[in-house]
Amino acid sequence: MTAPPLAPRPHTPAQAWAELSDGNARFVAGTPLHPNQDAARRQELAGGQRPFATFFGCSDSRVAAEVIFDRGLGDLFVVRTAGHVVDTTSLGSLEFGAQELDVPLIVVLGHDSCGAIAASIRAFEEGSMPPGFMRDLVERVTPSVTASFRAHETAPDEVGREHVRQTVTLLQDRSRCLAERIADGRLAIVGLTYTLTDGRARVVASAGDLTLQ
Repeated sequence: MTAPPLAPRPHTPAQAWAELSDGNARFVAGTPLHPNQDAARRQELAGGQRPFATFFGCSDSRVAAEVIFDRGLGDLFVVRTAGHVVDTTSLGSLEFGAQELDVPLIVVLGHDSCGAIAASIRAFEEGSMPPGFMRDLVERVTPSVTASFRAHETAPDEVGREHVRQTVTLLQDRSRCLAERIADGRLAIVGLTYTLTDGRARVVASAGDLTLQ
């Protein structure tokens, strides 16, 4: 049986967040609808895309946004790097989603048991860096490790939550485009941590208005 599409595309940050929250609740409960995943949706999108949320998440294979939030084709604009580290290409991709696709919500998606976080903690404690370009990855996570340790939060999941918070702040600090859209209400950012065992995504940071009027 083909699953019906859900409500029309959300146009505000609060509407987008409500749709994602409902989708994650269905995923956690084991009652997903699998919307927008049929041949009709595929044909509908051939001429263009209008996603309602951008995800900036970790590349971990266990953290697939469309599955976790019960969405389908054309719903989410997804940017992923290991440890959701921010670089110029990821920033450009996020700005493209906001400015060119008029996406009203950016979700920073971290998770527990993150390998990038573990490697960065290990490098911080041992004073040694991994080889190759993994060094650059660890260096970009290290400020979050440092901030978390200064707050005496040294467990990997605590560092992961701090890294999500720092990423939410960094996106606004680095991108004038994103900051301006947040200031005028066209965009919001929400930072989440996903728990692998229960499938639940929890809010740890936000910027902009996520309240339904």
